Amino acid sequence: MSSILNSAITRRRLLGLLAAWPLLGGAAENPLAGFSRWGSGEFRRFGFLIYEATLWAAGDDPARPPLALKLTYRRSIAGKDIAEASVKEIRALGMADETQLRLWGEQMARIFPDVGPGDQITGLHLPTGARFFYNDRLIGALGDPAFANAFFAIWLDARTSAPALRSALLKRPAA
Repeated sequence: MSSILNSAITRRRLLGLLAAWPLLGGAAENPLAGFSRWGSGEFRRFGFLIYEATLWAAGDDPARPPLALKLTYRRSIAGKDIAEASVKEIRALGMADETQLRLWGEQMARIFPDVGPGDQITGLHLPTGARFFYNDRLIGALGDPAFANAFFAIWLDARTSAPALRSALLKRPAA
């Protein structure tokens, strides 16, 4: 009886893992399905190309969710550094208090992986929050609309620290 029970438990665990596989990043998916490409541009620091960014939107207004931002990295960067830079940018925009920034920073540090040249992180800004993909595999989500608004403001807010990139991203594609 014990071996039958253990077998049933093992089978249930295996089925549960298989069902959760896409949520654990085990299956690739196209996070840009249903979106139209808008503008793209480069982000540079001290003359060095850090990443190329491309904006995708589901509607006529690329600054309103749902939208997607795909960053293709050209340098190696630690995930914790990506999270810290994101917090710094959100802080500069004045979109959250320090307690909230600390919480978001911790959450982003758990989600964002270390990246190297050619790696891509795609963020989806949805009305209910944000989802993040690493090389088209889901790596995490934050079900907080305030976070999603603040995070995507890094690139899309008029007060961004990279106004030339913002202009390039918001450029309407040729018909």
